Amino acid sequence: MLKRLLLLCLIALCFSRSSAFAEIPKDLAPESLPSLVSAVRVAGPLDFCGEPVPLDNFEVRERLEKELLLILWNRPQVILWLKRASRYFPYIEKTLAQHNMPEDLKYIAVVESAMLPHAGSPKGAMGYWQFIKSTGRNYGLTIDRDIDERRNFFASTKAAVAYLQDLHTLFASWTLAAAAYNVGEDRIQNEKASQKVDNYYEFYLPLETQRYIFKIMAAKLIFSNPSRYGFHLQEEDYYPPVTFDRVKITLPGRTPLYLVAQASGTYFKQIKDLNPEIRGHELLKGSHIIAVPKNSGEKFHSRFADLAEKWRQEYKMHIYIVRRGDSLTTIAERFHVTLPALMAWNDLSPNRHIYPGEKLVIYQ
Repeated sequence: MLKRLLLLCLIALCFSRSSAFAEIPKDLAPESLPSLVSAVRVAGPLDFCGEPVPLDNFEVRERLEKELLLILWNRPQVILWLKRASRYFPYIEKTLAQHNMPEDLKYIAVVESAMLPHAGSPKGAMGYWQFIKSTGRNYGLTIDRDIDERRNFFASTKAAVAYLQDLHTLFASWTLAAAAYNVGEDRIQNEKASQKVDNYYEFYLPLETQRYIFKIMAAKLIFSNPSRYGFHLQEEDYYPPVTFDRVKITLPGRTPLYLVAQASGTYFKQIKDLNPEIRGHELLKGSHIIAVPKNSGEKFHSRFADLAEKWRQEYKMHIYIVRRGDSLTTIAERFHVTLPALMAWNDLSPNRHIYPGEKLVIYQ
């Protein structure tokens, strides 16, 4: 009796497994995928930004095959790369073309961040193009506790293009410019001087940088012919470009971001997603250009003005004009608020002096 029961269970399991496999679309079944051996047979010629990749060098070929295999092993990640590319590549390509720069540079964003705004590294790099703070600021990005434009796709793309252009001017090679983008121009210059070589494929560099160009080339191969590697996406599979309106607002003091969402007829998360550079839940005093959902910009300002005024009345926002002899401590005591709160509302540091005629925001 027990044997018959076990046999019936085994038969049921086999049928359930076969029916499950039968539901898998043919183009996704394992047997329909190209073999990894055939996938890494790169016939060539191959180039990066018009500069030849020496595939006749077996050491170079091995390094390329390694990166191609590692990327193809993570097929879900590649699918997401391909689907996101339709959202971001058009603007990158347009910006590169405006500066007469090669289109291959767009794959740097794929390798650096998988085209994700909040991607970060242990070394402090952040955003679509993985800028560290010092380099990002050098190329005009605002990076502080409230705004981090490394997460803004448009601002960071312009900065990355400018940086790569300067690196190419310095090294007269797009391959070395990309390597310097990864490890820093000082390191490449020092290695050139110490190794007496001027060819990326002959350099001994940090292991991450030795792999860097080959990762980019592997991405280029897959993006150039996805079906060869078993990725058969339909037009409807690709993510559509993000569309939005831009609005400019000028604020007398810190203002909650949810008011922007309400004035746009949407929710807080969508405003954060459209403006990933905004950190936290508030906007600072001053002028801001904010992305809001498409077709919501026309009525935004009237709605926002009403919501902001109602919020200020609810929280009793007061504009105080500094008088002679005032200090932050005496003002805080006069209005029965804490000193840290007063400084936070007005973005003031502890050692900041205030002057007669200056306007301070106080909430009571």
